[in-house]
Amino acid sequence: MLLFLKRYKYYLVGVVVFSAIFLSISFRLLTPKKTLPIFNPSDVNPELVDSTVQHISKYHTIADFSFTNQNGKTITQKDYEGKIYVADFFFTTCPTICPIMQDNMVDIQNEFINNPQVMLLSHTVMPHIDSVPVLKNYAIEKGVVDSKWNLVTGDKKDIFYIARKSYLAVKTETAGELYDMVHTENFILVDEQKRVRGFYDGTKKEEVARLIEDIHFLLGKEK
Repeated sequence: MLLFLKRYKYYLVGVVVFSAIFLSISFRLLTPKKTLPIFNPSDVNPELVDSTVQHISKYHTIADFSFTNQNGKTITQKDYEGKIYVADFFFTTCPTICPIMQDNMVDIQNEFINNPQVMLLSHTVMPHIDSVPVLKNYAIEKGVVDSKWNLVTGDKKDIFYIARKSYLAVKTETAGELYDMVHTENFILVDEQKRVRGFYDGTKKEEVARLIEDIHFLLGKEK
């Protein structure tokens, strides 16, 4: 036996090395590559989408916008040009899901604090309450880093339309004042080309972890 092993040791080593390489390549080929979908209005629950765009099935991007942030600065799409960002909708007096969502958004902020390629954008759905000073106090309370995360207010109609025509993520009241919005727990991932790439439950740590993983994927794999 020892004589056999000695005589054929190079052959056996070659077989082992070849087998290892073959198995490694096979595993890579058989393992599906990670991809992220590109969401269009027709892909999303119609309750979250304005009826005028529900038929759109391709080429959907976030529309131009202009809002005012916690420092009184005008924020437009140019501030997010070429960035990956996470958007959501909230209001400062929300006692239920908003505090959880904003705490989880802080986790995302901290994960990418040193990466200027990643930003955050939170829209109030109650602009009549959430004035600039109110947003500023809220930002300080939550630990918002101004260069990374904008809390924005503006015309209620503009917020309503961007929520439902662009981000595809906000419900309406069944009855009440025009443009009434019922925000959801959604965090929306937007890529450098202004396309919606994912929806995540902002109240769940495992969903936020998945979102962070997907941001890293966009940063590393889709250059």
